[in-house]
Amino acid sequence: MTEADVSALLGPAEIRRLAAALDVRPTKKLGQNFVHDPNTVRRIVTAAGVTADDTVLEVGPGLGSLTLALLPAVREVVAVEIDPVLAERLPRTVAERAPAIADRLTVVNADALRATADQLRNPTALVANLPYNVSVPVVLHLLAELPTMRRALVMVQAEVADRMAAGPGSKVYGIPSVKIAWYAEARRVATVPRSVFWPVPNVDSALVLLTRREPPEGDRAAVFSLVDAAFAQRRKTLRAALATWAGTADRAADILTRAGVEPTSRGETITVGEYAAITRMAGKGRP
Repeated sequence: MTEADVSALLGPAEIRRLAAALDVRPTKKLGQNFVHDPNTVRRIVTAAGVTADDTVLEVGPGLGSLTLALLPAVREVVAVEIDPVLAERLPRTVAERAPAIADRLTVVNADALRATADQLRNPTALVANLPYNVSVPVVLHLLAELPTMRRALVMVQAEVADRMAAGPGSKVYGIPSVKIAWYAEARRVATVPRSVFWPVPNVDSALVLLTRREPPEGDRAAVFSLVDAAFAQRRKTLRAALATWAGTADRAADILTRAGVEPTSRGETITVGEYAAITRMAGKGRP
């Protein structure tokens, strides 16, 4: 990043000035916490490993802190912003602060939870400071919708980061862990202090790096339905927790045994591949 690129970044004074000019008051409903520290956004871009060949999807660009750091590093940034006021202002902010690369930005005023591949221009990577309240649903939707997206670096609430990256046997391994593992390897790579945000949140944040991999053999919808059933009664053995899903506890035990899973296991101890094996033994859909 050149000296000119660095000077284009937004600091605390610029963030507050922009927000005041737009009469923007960050809302909990939209999960808005704006990053105002240039060092943090540079760190995110570096950790994402994006290159000049990448088309990067950014969800929730807000006032443009991360956007301005991404643009010099990549071919194109597609920024999806649900707030129409922020979506309208972002191109102007970029044109004022980084005019030479302003044409690399495309802004989509939409809800990322409903955005389609056609709207999002088939990005190769996702780099985003995600709204806390929808971070996991957004990641799962985009992984499903965008097969061209080979990796992602997302900033989320620290405890959510732990759940996203957890492996079998961890106390925080759960539905998000398994469903994300269907698509990608997830790894928590850094902690982000509260002080770099405005307003300051009540929790710490963390960066999670996702690297796409081939999913297990099986029907995704069937596997996800099975995962939901297994964790709905987390304290029970899989034989008991899957009794309704399978029809009876005995049938559940038979399916589990044929899949190579001990019926007395619990949902938090098995991998996404084992969940897929269970659905294969039961048939494509629900048994």
